[in-house]
Amino acid sequence: MEIWIARHAEPDYEHDSITAKGEVEAKLLAERLAKQKFAAVYCSPMGRAKKTASYTLEKIKMKPTIYDWLHEFRGTVVQNGERTQCWDRMPDYWCNIDEYYSYEKWLDVALMKTGDAKERYAEVCSGVDELLEAHGYKHNGRIFDVIKPNNDKILIFCHFGVESAMLSHIFGISPMPIWHNFCALPSTLTRIVTEEREEGTASFRCLYFGDISHLYANGEEPSFAARFCELYTDDTRH
Repeated sequence: MEIWIARHAEPDYEHDSITAKGEVEAKLLAERLAKQKFAAVYCSPMGRAKKTASYTLEKIKMKPTIYDWLHEFRGTVVQNGERTQCWDRMPDYWCNIDEYYSYEKWLDVALMKTGDAKERYAEVCSGVDELLEAHGYKHNGRIFDVIKPNNDKILIFCHFGVESAMLSHIFGISPMPIWHNFCALPSTLTRIVTEEREEGTASFRCLYFGDISHLYANGEEPSFAARFCELYTDDTRH
């Protein structure tokens, strides 16, 4: 099977929708996705994901299943009396803690225990496992038991934070390096596929992450949203 993950187009966070540029991106994404045949479509309950999805859904004549766990990742920590997202930490902090690189240990770091990161991550993991089992692949440790082998393609519209959490669980790696060392720009596509090299068991492999070829092919510059400044002296976004 194949899983296609689409991040929402350039966001208008204030109105939980997408910008005018985001609409252009979403339409170009829809043109690309309309060439595929999907067995099912899933979507975040948030407005920016649903708006992005709407252009594709109109073309492929499908309705999505909305899952609350596809909401942007909501895990938090409490630091200096303030509750903040757990998945945006400064490099000088998280890169110096070995446990953050471990799938088994990243949630054991003291800061991660101050909020609800563990519970929120568990929600995503449970959601992913239930979804994949419904499509014939049951999580079993670091691999998947093949209950019903198939070539289905499923499409998921969501957000970078939860996409990274999903991939970390599927691949059995910590989400921290994905959150901080990778970037899926608005309207990008990530595509992972099963590989059943031994009968009855499968693993997933990433064919591409954060692909924006549909933008480049149409001369549309990618949005800077999700990135931070390249130089400290920049005033772009710190």
